[in-house]
Amino acid sequence: MDVFYSALTVALAPDAILAVVAGTFIGLVFGSIPGLTFTVALALVLPVTFSLAATPAIGLLLGTYIGGMTGGSVSAILLGIPGTPSSAATVIDGYQLTKRGKASLALGTAVIVSSFGGLVSLVVMIVSVDVVARIALHFGPVEIFALVLFGLSTICGLSEKSLVRGLIAGVIGLMLMTIGLDEMEGVQRLTFGTITLQQGVNLIVAMIALFAVPHVIAAFADYYHSEKSAVGASDVSVELPSLRTLKENFWLMVRCAFIGTGIGAVPGTGGPIAAFLAYAHARRSSKERERFGKGALAGVVAPETANNAVTGGAMIPLLSLGIPGDPATALVLSGLLIHGLVPGPMLFIQHSGDIYAIYISIIVAYIAVLAIQLLGIRFFVQILRVPAHLLAVAIIVMCGFGAFAIRNSVFDVYTMGILGVLAYGLMRARIPLTPVVLGLVLGPTLEREFRTAVILSEGDMSTFFSSVTAIIFYLMAIGVIALHFVGQAREARAEKLKTKQQQQEEAV
Repeated sequence: MDVFYSALTVALAPDAILAVVAGTFIGLVFGSIPGLTFTVALALVLPVTFSLAATPAIGLLLGTYIGGMTGGSVSAILLGIPGTPSSAATVIDGYQLTKRGKASLALGTAVIVSSFGGLVSLVVMIVSVDVVARIALHFGPVEIFALVLFGLSTICGLSEKSLVRGLIAGVIGLMLMTIGLDEMEGVQRLTFGTITLQQGVNLIVAMIALFAVPHVIAAFADYYHSEKSAVGASDVSVELPSLRTLKENFWLMVRCAFIGTGIGAVPGTGGPIAAFLAYAHARRSSKERERFGKGALAGVVAPETANNAVTGGAMIPLLSLGIPGDPATALVLSGLLIHGLVPGPMLFIQHSGDIYAIYISIIVAYIAVLAIQLLGIRFFVQILRVPAHLLAVAIIVMCGFGAFAIRNSVFDVYTMGILGVLAYGLMRARIPLTPVVLGLVLGPTLEREFRTAVILSEGDMSTFFSSVTAIIFYLMAIGVIALHFVGQAREARAEKLKTKQQQQEEAV
């Protein structure tokens, strides 16, 4: 207990709290601006930690990581543009809530469930770090491939009315992610002999193009065809979720928190996969599936709980095994090593005080996120008072800068424009854009793990059925697809029965 009290004193010292709060604010700002992700923020604050003591330094990095993961929901809900890849699933229902004048309700719900998911994942990390780390180690290329394949099966739930259109969108996403140099063999793919295409389509650039550009084109089109000005058209009010609303979604929050923690503990997966799996789970388990995609609050609760629970899950292999799951946790690992904290089993024995300080810093970070976001909601929603066509100008300029800043490449700005126009065409053809994002997010991991498994097994395809875990994921994927067809058949039968009843009533 003496070690814990000592860690508590250090972690709650003014300099440590200031570092965590500053990191949280920086993460929120970078996470909410499309193109400036929290990975960029972590890279910028890492040099600052060189001159700090261990606890404030790690607190600054953790605050930036947690704040950035939460901040992505701000632009996702208000503008329909995900600030980070992890918030792509939040756009589906979050932006629809904004269109219905419930932006503050969506933002308040997002930050509360984000903090809940993060704190649940922290509890899981504290209680079962050794067990979860051992389980995660058993996830090889075959198991991760099966997990991602299961994730792709959620396209069925994101296809709206037409599964064919959803599959077309998913294939487009998978095709886009293959452009560029093959990361395993260095072979050019779909570059057509053009050097600039060798750098491929960046995921964040593609997300900006898919969500922001169609929104801008639609705003200009509406303004051009409208005779009266849209100035002052937004009806903005401040509303937070009630205790009753949170209570109704409590068990969904718990389930999605465990989904996010489990996915986060598997290196190479991350927030986007957890968010989409949680969204698909929420839709399948809901009694009002037809509301999803039209502004269901559960469609915000599920992905935001899961993607923030990833933060605690990702810390499990990082601290216990020294394995970072993504670029963001790799930067956190760098901060640990700089201050002499070498991850591994001995870290919990030799530096138990620092481990306790890390736990406390995570709690402080989520309290800071909750406070900053709840206090800032009334200011965030004021952006909706700006006329749509003027806001569209600001969005396209901001997105252009964001796309360029990712790799300092003008090519990315051109890519954003071209894909944006393509996305607008898909939207007009009623082809959903979310499966395109899903293909872009899951495609690289799916291909990499598939090829790694084939190489390790020397071409023996039976390796994909040699793992019980993988077979379970395959069966779950088949189950999701089967349930989708059953649901469609029931809806068609109900619609046919309703039409028949109406015809009988008209005849009478």
